Amino acid sequence: MPPDDVFDAALRRFLDQRRVDMRSLAAELGIGRATLYRRTGSRDQLLGHVLWYLTDRNLQRAVRHAEGRRGADRIVAVIGNFLHGVNEQPSLRHFLATEPEAALRILTSKRGIVQPKVVAHLEGLMQEEIGAGTFAPRLDARTLAFVLVRIGESFLYADAIADGEPDVDQALQVIGRLLED
Repeated sequence: MPPDDVFDAALRRFLDQRRVDMRSLAAELGIGRATLYRRTGSRDQLLGHVLWYLTDRNLQRAVRHAEGRRGADRIVAVIGNFLHGVNEQPSLRHFLATEPEAALRILTSKRGIVQPKVVAHLEGLMQEEIGAGTFAPRLDARTLAFVLVRIGESFLYADAIADGEPDVDQALQVIGRLLED
């Protein structure tokens, strides 16, 4: 995790829909670029932390909105709330529109910060439901979580991936079918 001052400045820039540029960020913080890179790693790493912070907040909100549901219904509700929340985030939509390659690399790489944590979160959610006896997946939870995340990414980031339109509802139809008993 980058130091708080660097993270806060990068988060502000991202939310203000301004490019998180390492040169101007270093100047704003009154440090050299080399110092900034030593403190944060690469630009992708810094943006990965910013995006994970926003993603984690959205995941927590999605879980709260699905309270009272159980089994596959809970899992689909969490995914749906999460995908709708991400799709409606102006700063993320701006990032995808202005820097699609960087956005996809940071958001969807298994070597990045965001996707592995989203997969782990979804796997944990499934394990809760399996442990409660309310969900019996046909695949192991880790594999299923990965597949569901990739489906969500495909429909959510369709504008950056294939010049399509994001379609969260279509993603939920596919995910719902995969989770049916």
